Amino acid sequence: MTATSQPSPSARAGLADGPAEADIRPLMSAFPSGVSVITTIGTDSEPRGMTCSSLASVALSPPTVVLCLRTASPTVQAVLETGHVAVNLLHENARPVSDLFASGAPDRFERVEWRLPLGAGGPHLAGASHAVADGEVTQAVEFGDHTAVFVRISRVSLHDGEEPLLYGKRRYARWTDATAVPGPPAAAPPLPAIPAPLAVPPAQEGAARVRP
Repeated sequence: MTATSQPSPSARAGLADGPAEADIRPLMSAFPSGVSVITTIGTDSEPRGMTCSSLASVALSPPTVVLCLRTASPTVQAVLETGHVAVNLLHENARPVSDLFASGAPDRFERVEWRLPLGAGGPHLAGASHAVADGEVTQAVEFGDHTAVFVRISRVSLHDGEEPLLYGKRRYARWTDATAVPGPPAAAPPLPAIPAPLAVPPAQEGAARVRP
């Protein structure tokens, strides 16, 4: 019976550690998106909320979106416990609100305007959003340090006249500014057609000509 060869200590270390993980942050920062604040009311009746730029549609029927949220956040725990959530899409002048809810400040709901309409999934940031969606959690999948939360949307409220806040390359941008890039110069109008010279009809055979 032949002995099985054993890998060297360095090879064993390599097998245990595996290949170095790629840092995908530069990749994702190069993919601009809108900015949202995810809110809910915890089981202790206290509002919870966090900034999120990882939001995508999943299906139109049933109307479903997915939120990728940091698992350790108290907001995520409250969302999973209650099963209800509101997605506040921030308007282009709401950068301070985005920074506030990304900071984890304990008094953040005391520093913004919000309301809780009947049937809402969480607080609506009325003064900072251009659209709000209320929904119910249908599934949650934990992967690594984040949790993908699938939400079936029950109601959408749009605020006319407001434009989105954008985020990419680790900085903010206003939709109005991003779409104000001048387009190509207008084409010059076509020159007027030059009329063809009048043709003199040839004399017909047998026509009379009068001399002066």
